[in-house]
Amino acid sequence: MAESKGNFFVHRPIVAMVIAIIIVIVGAVSLIGLPIEQYPNLTPPVVQVRGTYTGANSITVEESVATPLEQQINGVDNMIYMKSTNSNDGTMLIDVSFDVGTDPDMNTVLTQNRVSAASAKLPAEVTKFGITTEKSLPNILMIVTLTSDGRYGQEFLGNYALINIKDQLARIKGIGRVTVMGASDYSMRIWVKPDRLAQMGITVPEIVNAINEQNLIAPGGRFGAEPAPPGTEFTYTVRLPDRFNSPEEFGEIVIRTQSDGSQVKLKDIATINLGTETYNSFTRLNKETCAIVALYQAPGSNAVDLAQQVTTEMDILAQNFPESIKYDVSLDSTLPITAGIKDIIITLFIALALVILVVFIFIQDWRATLIPTLAIPVSLI
Repeated sequence: MAESKGNFFVHRPIVAMVIAIIIVIVGAVSLIGLPIEQYPNLTPPVVQVRGTYTGANSITVEESVATPLEQQINGVDNMIYMKSTNSNDGTMLIDVSFDVGTDPDMNTVLTQNRVSAASAKLPAEVTKFGITTEKSLPNILMIVTLTSDGRYGQEFLGNYALINIKDQLARIKGIGRVTVMGASDYSMRIWVKPDRLAQMGITVPEIVNAINEQNLIAPGGRFGAEPAPPGTEFTYTVRLPDRFNSPEEFGEIVIRTQSDGSQVKLKDIATINLGTETYNSFTRLNKETCAIVALYQAPGSNAVDLAQQVTTEMDILAQNFPESIKYDVSLDSTLPITAGIKDIIITLFIALALVILVVFIFIQDWRATLIPTLAIPVSLI
């Protein structure tokens, strides 16, 4: 009876073949769905909370922004620890780490709920800019740089990347975050003259209030809308001037009206020009001015496939680049992955050939050698 059980698959080779085929099919299907990343999923998933307090130093950001958020986020479900970074440029970053194996999407939702609860305690300037909550891996997947032959500076390259490249790459499935380093939106720079302010007794908040009150978009309403008097045949929509777009328009903003009827305008107490919002960093590639686009991978995505999609998308976008602008992939963290996979495949074929050769030398029968030859891929898959 024991001998019969031990020889079950010997007497029924078809059953053994069917089981082997099922194992191969299940293994192949599972292999296709496996994510390919440089490191295994052993690090805790991270949710990042970002905010900006313009003009504040790191201490002010910590006390007025980071502390209220930390108090609310602390204790969120599945959280293990968090870390906050506050900078003198007014930026704040909180990294919230969660238990390994938890759902990153649910972690993001839970964190966002806590951030919303803390919004009432934050300064108005911070909530005006917005607090962003997003999931992302801490390591950079790829870095794409835009360079020119000297016709365009860092401001133009960075702004072009923000408008025409960032949103396109962010729509690729698997991209967690896209950051244009050293770039900023075009902004109207107003450089006040302290001596003029002291002479006229004008304060900076007074200037800010005047700009906010006069540089706005207001609805103009309509003429002839219902209920209208009898005989009204047409309805006209009133279009008021839009926001100011040039230094000359900003210069005509009235800061104060004197008792004698004279007016103090912005151009009288400040120098106005078109620049960028911040000048915190300078980006270079091989000593040339450039714009740096950093891409971060979303948890669970295929890094190798993602890098190929990014390269394909950049090739499409490059067809519409202005003359003299080109892109380069300065960093591709998937290269070690592809090199490692290639070495594994080569080693696998070498090992398979050596096993077949050794088995044939000892058995001296090709038919008998075929059985362990087929068993190797089955066991691997």
